[in-house]
Amino acid sequence: MASRILFHGSNMKVEFPEVRKAKFNKDFSWGFYCTNDFEQASRWATRRKQVGVINKYIYTANPNLKILKFDEMTDEWLDFIAKCRSGAIHEFDIVEGPMADDTIWNFVNDFLRGDISRELFWQLAKFKHPTHQISFHTLQALDCLVYEGSEYIDSREIEK
Repeated sequence: MASRILFHGSNMKVEFPEVRKAKFNKDFSWGFYCTNDFEQASRWATRRKQVGVINKYIYTANPNLKILKFDEMTDEWLDFIAKCRSGAIHEFDIVEGPMADDTIWNFVNDFLRGDISRELFWQLAKFKHPTHQISFHTLQALDCLVYEGSEYIDSREIEK
C-alpha cells in the first residue's frame, strides 16, 4: 500500500496524535485532522497565534479500516457534513475529502438553518475551491500515521 505525506497545523508539536472531543462539531465530527496541503496546514497552525507548528506524518492506509472518501463536494458530502456539524457521530475510522472553508462553511450554515435550499447552496459554492482534509477517528486509524517531525512557522512570514 502506498504511503503519502500529511500535515497537521497546531500551536504545538504533536508527536502522538489523539482523538479529542472538541468544543464544537467539525466537518467530519471529532477526530485528529490532517491535510496533504502544506499551505492549509500553515493556516491552521497560525490561526490563533503568530507562531504555529506544522507536524508532518507518513500516512499508510489500512484496508481493514472503515474509510469514507469524498473526491469532491457532492450532495452526499454536504449531507455528511451537515449531520456531523449537527452533532451526529459516524462509524468510520477515517474520513477524507474537501474541507468547507470559511465561505463554504457560511453557505453550509445557511443550508443547515434552512435559509437557503440545496440548489442555492450549490450555485453559491460552485466557484469555491475547497481544500483537503483527512480525519482520524479511532486509535486504529491513528496507527496509520508515523510522526516525521515538526516545523515552526511564523504567520508574519506567511503574510509577506
